[in-house]
Amino acid sequence: MSVIEPLLSVEFEVFGKVQGVFFTKYLKEMSEHLGLSGWCKNTKKGTICGKIQGSKTGIDHMVVWLTTTGSPGSKIERCELTNWQTLAKPELKGFSIRF
Repeated sequence: MSVIEPLLSVEFEVFGKVQGVFFTKYLKEMSEHLGLSGWCKNTKKGTICGKIQGSKTGIDHMVVWLTTTGSPGSKIERCELTNWQTLAKPELKGFSIRF
């Protein structure tokens, strides 16, 4: 009997040198690789914000990426993770970069 992994949702904001370094492009690719859905966008204050949803394992991997790795050329100072939720079913489909 297999254990069903919980679906999680979390909002994030990444601070540091994260604009102008293809952060959103790499974030979208990583999300798709991990099977996560959601969105991200540049903010006027120079950060990247968004929301990701998916398996706990996928979210755990993405949190590490958002807080330590990022895109080549980025320099992450910190990542704030808020509004953690457990979902009965996914609310978002696919991953998009918003403008």
